Amino acid sequence: MTNVILLTIIATLLFSYDNQLKAQNMKSVITETAHKNHEELFPNYVSKVKITDPELIEVFDNFAFDEILSYGNLDTKTRVMAILASTIASQALSEYKMMLGGALNVGVTPIEAKEILYQSVPYVGISKVLDFIHATNEVLTERGVELPLKGQSTTTRDTRYENGLALQKEIFGEERINNMYNNAPKNQIHIQKYLSANCFGDYVTRDGLDIKTRELLTFSMLLSLGGCESQLKGHILGNVNVGNDKETLLSVVTQLIPYVGYPRALNAIGCLNEVIPE
Repeated sequence: MTNVILLTIIATLLFSYDNQLKAQNMKSVITETAHKNHEELFPNYVSKVKITDPELIEVFDNFAFDEILSYGNLDTKTRVMAILASTIASQALSEYKMMLGGALNVGVTPIEAKEILYQSVPYVGISKVLDFIHATNEVLTERGVELPLKGQSTTTRDTRYENGLALQKEIFGEERINNMYNNAPKNQIHIQKYLSANCFGDYVTRDGLDIKTRELLTFSMLLSLGGCESQLKGHILGNVNVGNDKETLLSVVTQLIPYVGYPRALNAIGCLNEVIPE
């Protein structure tokens, strides 16, 4: 009887030791670079998924926080803002909240975070953005940020159409915008006016983010939405016109691969190559 008890104790100790070794091995498979980049965004964060699904976290973190980050010309702040825009379009609320905390940790301001949300409304729709607004307000309030933030609107009801139309022409070229108006059927001209007054006059003219950044974020949203290839191509041209070259756009696509998957990333690359051939 004593021998049975002794063998049971030894087996239990060996099992416990084996589990400890496995745990140590799981900790060591995250590369030093991946760990460093993860800590920059999420210092001292303990992932529950790392405990339940260590193999997945090993693959994802080493890819998203090491391998992927070795490519491209985006600084950390721009990269994280592009991911925030993408998560809104993808309706990934949990990932958005996580990434919003990281974004604030690396210098994205509360106004910039709110402007990413506002920029998404005409492209994603308020029904899909509203939960993200509530989540953002919760995160900002927890960090002691007083709401509402300072207003960033630059237009009035009287100037929104004129200013929005002027900005459209600045981004996409006067000829292209004139053609859109001239080619619109009479029963659809109101849509063109809405684009000028609402999409661009109410939203894109706002302060808080410059036009170059807004176009890059719009590119991120459209590629993440999927099924918007025509609009995506138009905004590729718009990005080029405001100073975001193909390398920058390809950098955005690359950084979003872990979050949107390969099909949408490859579709975006196809649009890039069509608009800006190699």
